[in-house]
Amino acid sequence: MDDSADDDTPMLGMDLPETVPQASSGPYRVLARKYRPQTFAELIGQDAMVRTLGNAIARDRLAHAFLMTGVRGVGKTSTARLIAKALNCIGPDGQGGPTIDPCGVCEPCRAITEGRHIDVIEMDAASNTGVDDVREIIEAVRYAAVSARYKIYIIDEVHMLSRNAFNALLKTLEEPPPHVKFLFATTEVNKVPVTVLSRCQRFDLRRITPDMLFAHFSAILQKEGVEAEAPAIWLIANAAEGSVRDGLSILDQAIAHADLDGGGKISADQVRVMLGLSDRTSIAQLMATILGGDAGGAIDLARSQYALGIEPVAMVRGLMDLTHAITLAKVSRHDDPALAASDRERIGDWAQKLGFAPLNRLWQLLLKGHEEVLRANNPLEHLEMLLLRVIYAASMPDPGELAKLLEKGGVPATPMVAPAAPSAQSDTSVASPAEAPAAEMPASALTIAQIHQLLESSGNHQLARQVYDDLKLVELEPGLLVYAPVPALDGDFARRLGEALLSHTGSRWQVRPGEGDARPSLGQVRQAKLDDNDARIRELPVVKAALTAFPEARLVEDDDNRHRSNL
Repeated sequence: MDDSADDDTPMLGMDLPETVPQASSGPYRVLARKYRPQTFAELIGQDAMVRTLGNAIARDRLAHAFLMTGVRGVGKTSTARLIAKALNCIGPDGQGGPTIDPCGVCEPCRAITEGRHIDVIEMDAASNTGVDDVREIIEAVRYAAVSARYKIYIIDEVHMLSRNAFNALLKTLEEPPPHVKFLFATTEVNKVPVTVLSRCQRFDLRRITPDMLFAHFSAILQKEGVEAEAPAIWLIANAAEGSVRDGLSILDQAIAHADLDGGGKISADQVRVMLGLSDRTSIAQLMATILGGDAGGAIDLARSQYALGIEPVAMVRGLMDLTHAITLAKVSRHDDPALAASDRERIGDWAQKLGFAPLNRLWQLLLKGHEEVLRANNPLEHLEMLLLRVIYAASMPDPGELAKLLEKGGVPATPMVAPAAPSAQSDTSVASPAEAPAAEMPASALTIAQIHQLLESSGNHQLARQVYDDLKLVELEPGLLVYAPVPALDGDFARRLGEALLSHTGSRWQVRPGEGDARPSLGQVRQAKLDDNDARIRELPVVKAALTAFPEARLVEDDDNRHRSNL
């Protein structure tokens, strides 16, 4: 399907339709012209529009102006020519009326198909933009059709008309003679004045889905006698981005590429090379190095792909496509027929290991980096810097999680793919989110932070507060907890804490005050972190400037942080 002017014998100001495909020994015609739809049944992907037109014709409720809009190559101009045939068809016996299934054999149908019908005037608005061109139409519409039922004006890329040309057309467009029909086509409907839109019956032609394109291209390949691998056809269907004409142009190129290679069969690898796409295995390897934090390996893979002729921006797009596929796989919405079984298994494995937050951050980093690489003077350097940024930034906690971790006294280093296994600790550091709850761990793996969490979750808030605020740890071993004596911890504290630990771990604990170097309490560690953060914030230029401008201003915690500070 095509919606642009393209014919063997062009005429000035005319966009001539293609002739009916037929076997001949003449010059080769590209697939986009050879397989232009000649009936509404051949127009794929526009069932809603065809149904509307069919009902309008059957009920004799035809609008005087139609506007077809949509992306390139979905069949706007082809649809306009089909409508012209449908309205002027007289049937094989010459007695028929307007029909959604034009016969294609009567004189009006053949004349319109061959571009020689005197009453079907097709013009290109890009080269006829002025008011004088429209004035010629206005002067001609008053005369009846010479040999057809309707005089039809097909104006392609109508948005290219000047403002004065649109204004000159308005009155005629609103009240044309009954023998005149206007058919407009445009890819940029937003540039058409609303006064024109309100006078037309608008049809928004849909992008053609990849599965429809796959079926369409497969049928064409069969007619052309060319063999192709199914993944190769899927690659072409996806690369077409909903445009039949773009897809047929790529298919033409793929057939020529296959023939030159001598095999005659279109393979997926050949299509990837032809389109400059990085193969899925290389992109998967690059993603694996990113998720594994292997900066050197990622740089080496990117350089090797670049040496093979793969553009850096294509590598970024491949990573974005893979990230998108993994994210959809998490919600069971990823179904790409072009994928091999090994690729599906790999994507499913990553979908299980990665969370939505890391995937979203990875997507945002790649999205921003794509624009940078696209505009860069040295794309490879920008790609390498992007990979390093992704590796060292994608695994960082999101702002909400970071605030909670800072508030609790530490930021554990968590890899992007899988959380670290719990490890035994005997200091005042806070347990990371990867560690199991204290009640599910043996006594040997308990930290003071987990002990506090255990007490808090079991409802022993008073004892939890004492551990958090006042317990300065001297020694912590399996079954032994020694703390520095302070007035806030009364003589009954050791007994109550020992009983609580026995209840939740099943092991007896010796809890007692003792001498030695004591570590700060959890509350002191947290306060030190907050003080350090406060000092860092005050050193920021924007904060310094604000405090200078407003000497009485002060930094305060939000309500949530203030509530947590009172644990």
